[in-house]
Amino acid sequence: MKKPGRVREPIQVYLDRAERSRLDRLARELGVSRAEVLRRGLDALGGGGQMGDAHPMDDLVGAFDNPEAPTDLAEGHDQYLAEDLERKWHQPGTRYPSS
Repeated sequence: MKKPGRVREPIQVYLDRAERSRLDRLARELGVSRAEVLRRGLDALGGGGQMGDAHPMDDLVGAFDNPEAPTDLAEGHDQYLAEDLERKWHQPGTRYPSS
């Protein structure tokens, strides 16, 4: 059901095969549309308030104090951050706008 007064604007995005494959996989795993995956990504990157006011990198502060922290965190921080965000999206009670 659409929210009254909410206007959506169609856009066109050019993706290479790997990006399109990743977008399709995320949509399938999250059970949402590709558009919703893009919206969530914008919210997470642009501080849209959907993931809270804290910056996603805040979770990394103090990570080296944890003996179980990855030893390649500096090199793989993007991957670890993406995995953490996906995990948070799957948590019960996390709400996002519907497509």
